[in-house]
Parts: sequence; structure tokens; C-alpha cells
Amino acid sequence: MPFRKTVFPLAAALAFFCLAKPEPAAKAKPNVLFIAVDDLNNDLGCYGHPLVQSPNIDRLAKRGMRFDRAYCQYPVCNPSRASLMTGLYPEQTGVLSNAGDFRKRHPDITTLSQHFMNNGYFAARVGKIYHYGVPLQIGTDGKDDPASWNTVANPIGIDRTELEPVATLQKGKYGGTLSWRIIKSRDDDHTDGKGALDAIRLIEEHHPGKTGKPFFLAMGFFRPHTPYVAPAHYAKLYPLDKIDPVLEKPGDRDDIPPAALSDRAHQRELSLAKRREIIQAYYASITLMDACVGKLLDALDRLKLADNTIVVFFSDHGYHLGQHGLWQKSDLFEGSARVPLILSVPGMKNAGQASDSLAELIDLYPTLAGLCGLAKPAHLKGQSLEPVLNDPTAKVRQAAFTVSNARGKIPGHRGRKPLGHTIRTERYRYTEWADGKYGVELYDYKTDPDEYTNLAKRPSAKNALKRMQQLMQTTRAHTR
Repeated sequence: MPFRKTVFPLAAALAFFCLAKPEPAAKAKPNVLFIAVDDLNNDLGCYGHPLVQSPNIDRLAKRGMRFDRAYCQYPVCNPSRASLMTGLYPEQTGVLSNAGDFRKRHPDITTLSQHFMNNGYFAARVGKIYHYGVPLQIGTDGKDDPASWNTVANPIGIDRTELEPVATLQKGKYGGTLSWRIIKSRDDDHTDGKGALDAIRLIEEHHPGKTGKPFFLAMGFFRPHTPYVAPAHYAKLYPLDKIDPVLEKPGDRDDIPPAALSDRAHQRELSLAKRREIIQAYYASITLMDACVGKLLDALDRLKLADNTIVVFFSDHGYHLGQHGLWQKSDLFEGSARVPLILSVPGMKNAGQASDSLAELIDLYPTLAGLCGLAKPAHLKGQSLEPVLNDPTAKVRQAAFTVSNARGKIPGHRGRKPLGHTIRTERYRYTEWADGKYGVELYDYKTDPDEYTNLAKRPSAKNALKRMQQLMQTTRAHTR
């Protein structure tokens, strides 16, 4: 019967298509919002600071994981940024000052954002990711790496265009010395406010729904780098009488090698009132930057991108506000080497938790590559933090490593300042200057969280010192 002969194959075909499971659509690769902050220490609400207001960074921490023991590889802008963007340690990049260029030693190296570009991502930079001379190079490309981006934006605001009223400890100097200004202004008058708007515009223009490509957007905020220029409405959050500056403890420096003390002009002469004024401006700058972070997070929510965007938040190094009589950076104490680090990954099961696991900024490259399903370049020296994101108690390293040139005045020393190397374990910090020629330091954070007592010459610490020296040699074999 012709009718049946015709229908049977058709019925069978329909049954086959109904029963067969459709192939699942390939999940789109996650976007990356890479937020780098300049000269920010861990004085944030989510890190337990009682005064600093950082509601937007705090809400990011609730979405992600906060790393409580994260460390930079060099406590100065250019070497730190060159290291984390290349995945090499500073002595390997050849960048050991703000004047260096990693391309001189590694002309063909694939940087973090380049690796994403090579794997189909659109990559953009807004503001400071590589080094800038702040504030004078704001509004320019600074010492950028053009090969790392498809496009860039260089915002400029009143913190650059109106420098003359800025208070400074050294006339005509604003970046390497303490300088500050509180001004009645809108957030969007400032470079960071304008930068946030540029970043949002780029996200809108390069929305994966429009382009079919994921994005890697690097947003480099300038505050709280000097000059601390901030709106008056944020300074009001920090009444001067609520600020309790850290004062140098008598005798604190007696057991510290001179090479370790990176004093800057006039900073140990500050009155208590001036210290309060400076710290107020620093904290107001943090809250300005935090508000700009909030605009980016709001944009991800509004554009329905939050569920497929990894957000990274970190500072290029720490920052002193009077500890050991030191201000700013460049030294190898905890305050200068430790950084805030938050990683938020869509769907992560440990959102809102914190980890004490040691981490380095150099770990960001392999971590992000792994989270986005990209092969990890063979040259990378860092460790992926993915195990820690899955289990906050997991460990990926025994020690966190930082290196810096000495800035202190060393009796009898002439010529180029020696390198200092430091390692931080869960309990100790061990530091040696020029392989110990200009001094060694050992601090036990279990009994001495403020680093008041250098145990390096104490007989009671002989065994701990020996273990840390051996660990230093093992670590340096990997970081040279």
C-alpha cells in the first residue's frame, strides 16, 4: 500500500528527531573585568578597617573571594605591573625601577591581555595598567605597551589639570612625595570618574551580544596615588578627630638595617595635625575610587553581563601611612608588600569567603587563563589560584616573594643601591639585603604582628632563621 510505504519512513524520521538529544550549545567564554588600583593598601571595609568606607568593593567581596595574604612582587608601580602582566618575576623581566621596559629584554613575550586577544577576546585599557608618571602623564599613554590592547582610553580630570592648588611636602613635586587636595567637585570631574564612564562606554560598544566576542577590559584607577585629590563630600566621611595616625614607636628602628628604611624627604617631620589631614585625603581618595568601582559593577548588572564576567580587583602594591615612620612604598615590610586582592567568578561556590592562602600578583595570569579555558603559556612563573577558589584552605605556595632596591642611606655604601629580597610564610617574614651583606630581618607575625622586633640575631630564633634562609634559596632559584 503506497500510503503506508510513504508514511513509515516519515514517521520513523520524526520519532528519531524527537528522541535524539540536541547537542548543547557551546558556553560563551567569560568576560574579564580587570580592575587595577594604584597605591592602595588594605584599609578597606571588607578587610576589617573600622573607618574606611568602601561599600562597592565590599559588595564585590561578597560576590567573590577575598585573599587576606596576597603580595606584590615589587613595591613600586612599574616593576610590579610589568611582572603581573608578563607572568615573570621582576629580576626576570629586567624591570627593577620605574624607568624600565620589559620589552627590551623580552621583545616578543605574550602579555596577559595579549594572550586573551590571541584567543579571540577584545582587549581594552582605560587609565593606568602599565606605568604612568603620576600625575603629570595622566591623559597620555604613559609607558603603555601598545601590543597589549585593541584600543585604549586615557581619561584626564581635575586631579591633573588643576595641580597648582595641591599641597605638597616638596614644591613642584606631586607623585613621589606626599601631596593632597580636598576640593568641592563631582566624581565625574576626576580622572577616575571619567575613566569609569569610558570603561562603561567600551563595555556597551563591545557587548558580546553585539560583537559575538568576549571582552578583557582593564580598568586602571589612579587614586589613591598621590596627589590625593578627592571631592569634599568624601572627606566629610572622615572627620579629622576620628583619624588616629600611627606614630613611630620609640626604639622601633634600632634593630632595622638602614637599607630597609626607605625614608622620603620631610615625612618624619610631620605634625600630628598634618598627618590627620593627609590620611583624610588618602581615605577620601579611596572612597572616590570605590564609587567608580560601583559604577562598573552596576553597569555589568544593567547590561546583564554579571553572570558571565569574572571580576578581578587588586592594587599594584601596598602603602604605608606612618608605620615604622615610613610613608608611601618601596620597602619590604608587610604594609608595602601586602595588597588587597578579590576574585569574583560567576557561579563560584565559595562566594563571600576569605582565604589565608598565600598568593602573589604574578598568579593572576595563570589563574585567569585557566578560568577562561585558555592554555597557559609555558613562560609563566606564577601559580594558578583556581584550587583556592574551589577550597579556601588550599595552598599553592609555601612563601610569597617580593624584591626591591634599597632606598635607605647605607653607611659606607656607594654606587647603585643593593637589592633586598623578602619571603612571607604563614607565620614569618625573612628579608635579606644584598644576600645579607647589608643586613637581615626576621619577624614573627604570631607574636609580633606590627614587626617591632627583628629576631634575626636572637639565639631563640636560630632554627626559624635557618629554615627561612633555606626557603629563601629555594624561592630565589625560581624567581631569578
